[in-house]
Amino acid sequence: MQRRQHVVVVGAGVSGLTAAYRLGRAGAEVTVLEAAPRAGGKLYASPVAGVPVDAGAESVLARRPEALDLIEELGLADRVEHPAPLPAAVYSRGRLRAFPKGQVMGVPGDMAALARSGVLSVPGVLRAGLDRVLPRTRLEGDPSVAGYIGARMGGEVVDRLVEPMLGGVYAGRAERLSLDSTLPQLAPLAREERSLARAVRRAARQQRAQARPGAPAFATLRGGIATLADALAAGSGARVETSATVRKLERASSGGWTLTVGAAAPDAPSSAPREVAADAVVLACPAPAAARLLRPLAPAAADDLSGIEYAGMAVVTLAYPRSAFSRPPSGSGFLVSAREGLSIKAATFSSLKWPWLAEELERSGPGARTLLVRCSIGRAGEAERLQRGDDELAAAAAADLAAVCGIAGAPAEQRVTRWGGGIPQYDTGHAARVERIRAAAAGLGGVAVCGAAYDGVGIPACIAGASRAAEDVLAPAHGPAGGAATAPTRTDPTRSHP
Repeated sequence: MQRRQHVVVVGAGVSGLTAAYRLGRAGAEVTVLEAAPRAGGKLYASPVAGVPVDAGAESVLARRPEALDLIEELGLADRVEHPAPLPAAVYSRGRLRAFPKGQVMGVPGDMAALARSGVLSVPGVLRAGLDRVLPRTRLEGDPSVAGYIGARMGGEVVDRLVEPMLGGVYAGRAERLSLDSTLPQLAPLAREERSLARAVRRAARQQRAQARPGAPAFATLRGGIATLADALAAGSGARVETSATVRKLERASSGGWTLTVGAAAPDAPSSAPREVAADAVVLACPAPAAARLLRPLAPAAADDLSGIEYAGMAVVTLAYPRSAFSRPPSGSGFLVSAREGLSIKAATFSSLKWPWLAEELERSGPGARTLLVRCSIGRAGEAERLQRGDDELAAAAAADLAAVCGIAGAPAEQRVTRWGGGIPQYDTGHAARVERIRAAAAGLGGVAVCGAAYDGVGIPACIAGASRAAEDVLAPAHGPAGGAATAPTRTDPTRSHP
């Protein structure tokens, strides 16, 4: 009887658990090693007002098939829920304003709609309109988002529309983020068109053509998208070990790999190092951990991994009595321009956006009179904002909501969840960096990488990257020819939208 291939997956976020599921379904024996005390990564929920509420990712992009296909494969299709058809807004120039129609990731395609929205000042609208008459802006290499869009449409478009959108997804800064990696639906068209607005209109038409008629853009699971992690772990048949930090990865004399594993706390009873043998390894951990493991084996790839910076953020979930609102919210939430000087960068009226959540609140008794609001705090370069205590962060979020939405009184309940160094930054040159890392991993034989640092920050992109990684290490020959060493980075700019 042929021995089953043993694959070790390092990291138990959605990428690691998806890789484990794919490997297990293909017949491999799988061990998942997670440094944190729990599996799931940013798929995490806990009760607020008596109902489970996601504290990390809250939805998946329904236009991409990977997540919903996997949910159906796991037998969870009957638990899929879609958001209510409510508009989102942006807080700009002192008030909430509707996003202008015809925009793609905040980049306007309809100048008349932009003017009507009031998001920009009159000079800002006039500057954006120059895009129609300016000569072509040559796109060489991988420009920054702010560099290109600012040159075409001016700084107000960047600050009041594009950066709020990208800040919600990447917690990043437009002057550093890569145009190619963060706006992949626009960058190729921008290289073809003289006018950026024309490229936006083409991108919008393509999105409409790819979408199923009447299908919502986002989806989640009843009980929270965090429940996907449990289903993946159970369906994989893998042994999932938590508080298990991989200290070293080295070649075994047998031709496979040896991983040295120790507990996260050096003084823990089980902290004595132990060795785990593997035929192949999938590194589904954050870039700094992958860099540490790969440095003795592929120092250039480790340097590239070390060059991927991360931003921290916090999610503040507040439960308000509905009577606290002087005027009931009419949308799903809003993004915030950094020019407004608020602590929060986005707010979601969760129990309005997700009807299933409102139904759960109705069933929870007192929760029927409760409105749940999810606030996001933290951008790259704003570490000082996150150094405040939980109560101070919650108070700052509540003060911003009071100013924007006219809320009177304190929240009845609060929850603060911190994601320190949780969001990889796709700075200029990111796609080339990822290609080099993938090529180096494939060249080792039996090693693959996946996760938000490479494949996009959204759940569907992570699922796609993890599935490719599983295929790579299951290939009969673990060489460069056996893996997708130069698979392009695919960005999923959806994770934190209200």
